[in-house]
Amino acid sequence: MHSRDSRRLVLQRLASLIAVPLFAPACSRSPEGDGRSSAPSPQGSAPAAPAQGAQGAQGAPAQGAPAAKVKLALNWVPEPEFGGFYAARETGAFAKEGLEVEILGGGAGVPVVQMVAGGQVDFGLSGADEVLTARARGADVLPLFAVFQTSPQAIMTHESRGAKGIADILASGGTLAIEPGLPYAAYLKKKYGFNKVKVVPYDGGVARFVADKDFSQQCFITAEPIAAKRKGSDPAAFLVASEGFNPYVVVVITRAALWKENPERVRAFIRATREGWRTYLHDPKRANEVMAPLNTAMDAETFVAAAEAQRPLIETPETQEKGLGVMTRERWETLAKQLVDLGVLEKVPPIDDLLVAAR
Repeated sequence: MHSRDSRRLVLQRLASLIAVPLFAPACSRSPEGDGRSSAPSPQGSAPAAPAQGAQGAQGAPAQGAPAAKVKLALNWVPEPEFGGFYAARETGAFAKEGLEVEILGGGAGVPVVQMVAGGQVDFGLSGADEVLTARARGADVLPLFAVFQTSPQAIMTHESRGAKGIADILASGGTLAIEPGLPYAAYLKKKYGFNKVKVVPYDGGVARFVADKDFSQQCFITAEPIAAKRKGSDPAAFLVASEGFNPYVVVVITRAALWKENPERVRAFIRATREGWRTYLHDPKRANEVMAPLNTAMDAETFVAAAEAQRPLIETPETQEKGLGVMTRERWETLAKQLVDLGVLEKVPPIDDLLVAAR
């Protein structure tokens, strides 16, 4: 399987789905990218809040010491799925931990895992399935914190078709726009088969969906359904996670070498990240205002709608008990076994080694 096929498919975001032509450039999909449309890659690196010093031995910044400068690479342009990181910077959570964080905006084809593994950035964002495949190929990366406990990957159809789930969509005929080579699609194909639907490439938008009542497509539940509804359509979306394939999404990663060299800096970053996400979930307004100029194709109403739609995927009964970003050995092992079953991995990697920095 080609490397691009084992990467997480991150979809055409709302930024291009409901973009106003005055602000949004024309988009085209990149076959070597991550499934999102080609779009500007804003750096998103506004000046950080004043730092309070470098990290001390017990987690408190050393008085008078300079802040530790670190870089975080996003795997898409600034939008609500990254809101907690901007909140951590803007409210001073990073600074309180002695960190000055530069947030680098991403885009289609930005090789975040390679950037982290190669030491070009200190931290990056990826999907759990991509982390596993990268490690299987020798990448020096470790997962630290999972923002999305439930994957937002979904299949969207028209409510008028009366489907009660993905099985109904795949059994009812019509057209399905999906990238069949990626893990979640391979999982659905193996479970239900695609023989009753006409499979076509996903084109990154919702225009065909809006125009054709027999058209269904892949989506992020926090993106395309909102866009389709605003265009007057009747979307009904069903999570792939409900079918048993639920990789963590927006996973913070670092290189193993950094964890070994400076574990307290890694811990400090995660503490601040967790605080930032608590802030964003409580009140996303300030972070949204910071991200808006960096993603002018997404209007204020869409920022609000997306932030609200993603909340139950991030904040769950498990995170309320164990804390935001929690990852379990069982979830990682289940995903690894599924990827082996799908032919993405040859064997299940040592999960305890994978999670050494997440404990």
